[in-house]
Amino acid sequence: MTIAPCTYASVGGERMQLMKRIMVALACLVLGLQAGLVTSFAAGDASSKSSSQASQSNDIGFSVAAKIPSNQLDQHQSYFDLKMTPGRQQKIQTTIYNVTNAEIKVQTAIHTAYTNGNGIIEYVTPAKSFDPSLKYRMSQLTTIDGPKTVTIPANGSKVVTATIKMPKAAFNGVVLGGWYFKRVSNKVTGHVKGSMNIANQYSYVIGLKYTMGKLPAPQLKLDTVTAGMQNYRRGIFPQLRNVSAVIVPKLTLKAKLTSKNSGKVVKTFSQKDVQLAPNSVYKVPILTGTNRLQAGTYHVHLVAQNQDHRWVFDKDFVISTAAADKYNQASVDNSGINVGWFILFGALGMLIIGLIGVLIFLKIRKRRRA
Repeated sequence: MTIAPCTYASVGGERMQLMKRIMVALACLVLGLQAGLVTSFAAGDASSKSSSQASQSNDIGFSVAAKIPSNQLDQHQSYFDLKMTPGRQQKIQTTIYNVTNAEIKVQTAIHTAYTNGNGIIEYVTPAKSFDPSLKYRMSQLTTIDGPKTVTIPANGSKVVTATIKMPKAAFNGVVLGGWYFKRVSNKVTGHVKGSMNIANQYSYVIGLKYTMGKLPAPQLKLDTVTAGMQNYRRGIFPQLRNVSAVIVPKLTLKAKLTSKNSGKVVKTFSQKDVQLAPNSVYKVPILTGTNRLQAGTYHVHLVAQNQDHRWVFDKDFVISTAAADKYNQASVDNSGINVGWFILFGALGMLIIGLIGVLIFLKIRKRRRA
């Protein structure tokens, strides 16, 4: 990402010159905070790009590309889509390209895929826990040969190797994960032609998909339903489990929450294009917004369907008084303002305070000279 630098024009008069410089600096601070908010969203979106898209971009200082082996199921894919057999051992390789004029260091890791809180298959951030139905983790089947952090010379490249060791026992299905690459330091170490280096953290992921035997039919189960929070927002979270070793794509979810006490529908929910990783759990985020959680007994009716399958679930659950109070007090929904606006308003407040400080400083200096 390239950001135009903040500039200021020369204006006659020492006081005006000083004031303009300070105003520009403070304005840059506000714009920088705004850019930071935008960047965080952009980074989240970038994680879903394929490795081929990523490798075509060199404005972050490096790129990666997979060396596709002969047991690739689809030779047109730029990630590892491998047909595996019981007990198979295999080396796979990726090439890291440094497109700067300085040496860089890149850290590598193998991640096991899971379903994140947005209903998207996650390869970038390591999972904190796994569904009990997951027998084989990608991070256990695939290990990186040699050091996890490699040094790539200026305008050079380096091949990194990993070893796959499949279990001896046969199974039907898919093991899914990603080969993760991240620059170790966020310091500016070189210049990329045609862009401006920024102290930021960039990463790539190349998908890893191992298929053994036949693909099983997908199986979904509704586990517990609890009150909770997502990104400091309160809600109800039915845990939808994919207990099969297969990706479940393009799901549409529809849910209805009913109070068992009054019989009234208290919340409806719908979500499209949900993708479930093999043997993973999706905590469906039925957020209540400005409506506070109320203790009581409820019923959830949840329908999950795609082009080929349809599942219907019904389950009673309880929200305790303690849970309702806890999440109601902690939720940012109470303010009715997005967290990002707090940051922006704070920056604007700093700008106003800074301008007042400048005026006071100029006034005091004028009196002293007088």
